[in-house]
Amino acid sequence: MSFFSWLLAPVIDKRIAAFQSDLMGKHITEVENIYRQMRGWRHDYHNHIQAVKAHLHLEQYAEIAAYLDKLDTDLTSVDTVIKSGNVMVDAILNSKISLATAKKISINAKAIVPKSLPISEIDLCIIIGNLLDNAAEACGKLPNKADRVIRIYIDVLKDQLYISVSNSVGGVVKKSGNTYLSTKEKEGHGFGLMRVDKIAEKYGGFVNRQNEEGVFATEIMLPMQSAQTMR
Repeated sequence: MSFFSWLLAPVIDKRIAAFQSDLMGKHITEVENIYRQMRGWRHDYHNHIQAVKAHLHLEQYAEIAAYLDKLDTDLTSVDTVIKSGNVMVDAILNSKISLATAKKISINAKAIVPKSLPISEIDLCIIIGNLLDNAAEACGKLPNKADRVIRIYIDVLKDQLYISVSNSVGGVVKKSGNTYLSTKEKEGHGFGLMRVDKIAEKYGGFVNRQNEEGVFATEIMLPMQSAQTMR
């Protein structure tokens, strides 16, 4: 490390820490919002049933169909899409998927995660949140909604937590040397990507990013056994 880099390191670390704090606050708010919506819908369930019964009694079948269509739309917006087996992973995935769906982004997701992980929930939230934020940001810039696609795959493979997120992207993702830059307009310094790399390094993990034929993909491997020593 050069003397200049050594001087800048504390400043960069502080800015990354501030970014991490803001990011966690954002993720927590998103998760709280989606579960608040779910609780609200459940609370109103009895009233919905009574309304349908009233229309049925009056033989207002067209009104019943319209009412059910509206309920179906409302429920879809807060439906739990992913049930991986891990509450924390489900929370962050479902909140991000809900936001991406609102941007007319097609989601293909599969996640199988143990209930308990030897990896910090905060670190896992930062990794998944950053990957999906970047993917949604890139997809949202595509003018043709049919081209907006995000694929998510999470599983434990050979004692490694494997996280893969790929998304459609327009043009070529910018790079600085061998480092890809964030697509976020408000995140020119790429602190999110830097944070992901630092967390992977913390657990002795591996990060691989590829940009080919209009698709940007990130793969992360986090050793489950070595991660136990980080708790």
